[in-house]
Amino acid sequence: MTTYLLRDVSPLGEGRTDVLLADGVIAAMGEHLTAPDDAVVIDGRSLVLLPGLVDLHTHLREPGREDAETIVTGTRAAALGGFTAVHAMANTTPTQDTAGVVEQVWRLGRQAGWTDVFPVGAVTVGLEGERLAELGAMAESAARVRVFSDDGKCVHDPVVMRRALEYVKAFDGVIAQHAQEPRLTAGAQMHEGVVSAELGLAGWPAVAEEAIIARDVLLAEHVGSRLHVCHLSTAGSVEIIRWAKSRGIDVTAEVTPHHLMLTDELARGYDPLFKVNPPLRTQRDVEAVREGLADGTIDIVATDHAPHPREDKDCEWAAAAFGMTGLETALSVVQETMVDTGRMTWTDVARVLSTTPARIGRVEGHGRPIAVGEPANLTLVDPDVRRVINPEQQATKSVNSPFRGRELSGCVVATFLRGRATVLDGSSCEEDVVVAR
Repeated sequence: MTTYLLRDVSPLGEGRTDVLLADGVIAAMGEHLTAPDDAVVIDGRSLVLLPGLVDLHTHLREPGREDAETIVTGTRAAALGGFTAVHAMANTTPTQDTAGVVEQVWRLGRQAGWTDVFPVGAVTVGLEGERLAELGAMAESAARVRVFSDDGKCVHDPVVMRRALEYVKAFDGVIAQHAQEPRLTAGAQMHEGVVSAELGLAGWPAVAEEAIIARDVLLAEHVGSRLHVCHLSTAGSVEIIRWAKSRGIDVTAEVTPHHLMLTDELARGYDPLFKVNPPLRTQRDVEAVREGLADGTIDIVATDHAPHPREDKDCEWAAAAFGMTGLETALSVVQETMVDTGRMTWTDVARVLSTTPARIGRVEGHGRPIAVGEPANLTLVDPDVRRVINPEQQATKSVNSPFRGRELSGCVVATFLRGRATVLDGSSCEEDVVVAR
């Protein structure tokens, strides 16, 4: 394995030091370290060193929709975005609702070699919301599933949701809920508000999200279980989570990069790139989720990377699929909206994009401190770069990025998975990944 000396980097944006990576771990830290003769030396004078990013919410599409994404292309995109671990959501074909399917996804992730892949198990059989899936079998499988979600659909039946929350307590699992009351969103196309009324598109009310979150935090309190709220998007949802935490309820929540930056005003052009579930909300909601992330009410940022083939987005708004890509732009959006605005530090970024998602997902070896002896799952970022996003040049198989043509802050320079470079100089390390298989 190649030895790397990161010269004069800034861990978490504080101070400067040399960092030596050898044998899969951080072997040494300090000033003026001596590099072994065969070491690759990286000039880190302008770079920030972060623990490798962990995404709790990624759609890799495989098995079943390899026309949109594969585990290879999705995890390569993740590595280029600074991620060393991703959680692959369950809405594949077949659904990840058995031990056999989650083990297949886990093994394909190991073979790809770009990031660690942790399958998310379905809560219910076929995501139908009626019968609990094989939660225990998935937890005991080689994939060691700890996060369960019907994302894409809501576990709308309160009895089923209660049973799921009770069941996962036995192995310290967590239910990650897609908060969407289906009866309030039938036929909905975008956020319900002034813009939807002017455009004549069926509205998606904020209360459809907030009602499910309110119900589920009370259920979690009642049974004493862990609840995670996926892609929170409204000001009211932030307030419900804040209230739940004040009562000591074991709830965590995520926000996506696109909900930190974009608003429903973008729907005025009827461009399906901006069609997403939950929908883009108002500027007031954007400000509320930024504040909630800054003060810790919202625990993490998760991409909800949702790739689609061109034909599913290159059509009229009503027929277009919901979803946006995000793995290769997430860190830049967080820097632009939270760091560059003074709301958060790089230590905070490590907390919301690495340490806390690893803790929620019960992932070992990721989200660890930058310290001697720790696994070398690391990301090097140049925060001073400005780049224009071109989806055609990204590694993801799909091009449905809402940030197309937008200039964003920061760029991932290098990513290390257990001391092995998956990204160097902003490009994928193809040969290293092949050797690691």
